[in-house]
Amino acid sequence: MMVLIEGCKNGDRESQRLLYKHYYSFALAICIRYSQSMEEAKEILNDGFYKVFSKIELYDIDRSFEGWVKRIMINTAIDHYRANKKHYNHDDIIEHDKAVGENVMDDMSYEELLLLIQKLSPAYRTVFSLYVIDNYTHPKIAKKLGITVSTSKSNLMKARANLKKMLKVTNREVYEQYIR
Repeated sequence: MMVLIEGCKNGDRESQRLLYKHYYSFALAICIRYSQSMEEAKEILNDGFYKVFSKIELYDIDRSFEGWVKRIMINTAIDHYRANKKHYNHDDIIEHDKAVGENVMDDMSYEELLLLIQKLSPAYRTVFSLYVIDNYTHPKIAKKLGITVSTSKSNLMKARANLKKMLKVTNREVYEQYIR
């Protein structure tokens, strides 16, 4: 890996291509958590890799390269959110109060859970991903997003509530399939 990193530092296109190919899936998985669609995730991914290649000389070889790439992808996703938040509709996506029979979580795949997370509003999705998945604290989230700590906590609470509602709907749909 160090050979590829050194090649990237020297502007070698083949090294950049191989590094991109090697970290593509890893980086895309991060970007998907912060985006509303695959197209948006790929846009964030490409912006993130641009930053990786343009700032690779700042990488500290004594630290994890994967961790460095992860931090860049998360920060790029946050930058994308900040740049576009005025275009997002902050209304709650789903307003359902349906009864739940069984817990559908056991039968859901990682991809299905990501799809539910992507249905959250951008503000809720970003705070949820930073807090729950990437282990950021509310003060760090507030600083990164330019919001208050209480707004971060509120957005997390609302994200969890919306996910719970979506899971109830999904659970009900699964249950109804079995009784038909």
